[in-house]
Amino acid sequence: MPRRARLRVAGLPLHIIQRGNNRAPCFYADEDYGLYLHHLAQLASKFECAVHAYVLMTNHVHLLLTAGKEDGPSLLMKHLGQRYVQYVNKTYRRSGTLWEGRFRSSIVQRDGYALKCQRYIELNPVRASMVKHPGEYGAPFVRLREMVAGNKELSKKLDELERRVSHHDDAITHIVKAIRELAIPPEPKPKRRIGFVPGD
Repeated sequence: MPRRARLRVAGLPLHIIQRGNNRAPCFYADEDYGLYLHHLAQLASKFECAVHAYVLMTNHVHLLLTAGKEDGPSLLMKHLGQRYVQYVNKTYRRSGTLWEGRFRSSIVQRDGYALKCQRYIELNPVRASMVKHPGEYGAPFVRLREMVAGNKELSKKLDELERRVSHHDDAITHIVKAIRELAIPPEPKPKRRIGFVPGD
C-alpha cells in the first residue's frame, strides 16, 4: 500500500518530529549537534523555511518552522537527513539507517497553539528529566547568542530581553515572543567540522 501523501501548505507553522531508529541515539558528541544545526541553518535558508524553535534531544529532533513554499519542509528534511546520516555513518564507522522512517509533521493552525508548541519544544529536556530548568540544556539565550553574533543591534536587544525576563516565572513565553519579534534566522556554527559531506 502506498504511503499517504503529506499535506503541503506554505505560510503555516509545522511541528516536525524525527526520531532515531528504535529510539536509539542520533547525537553522540557536541560536534554532532553543531554539524546538524549548521546544515539546518544552510538548508532552511535554501528551501525558504523559517525555523522558530528547535530542540535536539539525544534520540530525536523537534522543529517548529514555517515554509515559504509548499515543498520546503520535505526538501529540508530530506537533504538534512541525508547529510547528517552520511556524516554519522562515516564518523562512527557504521552503516544503515539512523532515522525511524519519515519525519512526522503536524500543522499548527492557531497563534496561541504555536506559542504552546514552542514552549513544548523548549521544555522537552525538562520533561525528559535531563535537566531541572531549560537553561541547563543549551538555554535559548545561548542559541540566540550564536544567531546574533556579529550584529550589535540584535545583541543589544537580546541583552535587554535577558534582563527583563531574568526574574520572571514564565521566561520561556517571553523568549519565544522576542524571537518572533526579532525574526532571527537560525545560523548556528559548529565548533569544528568533522568529515566530508558530498555537495558542500
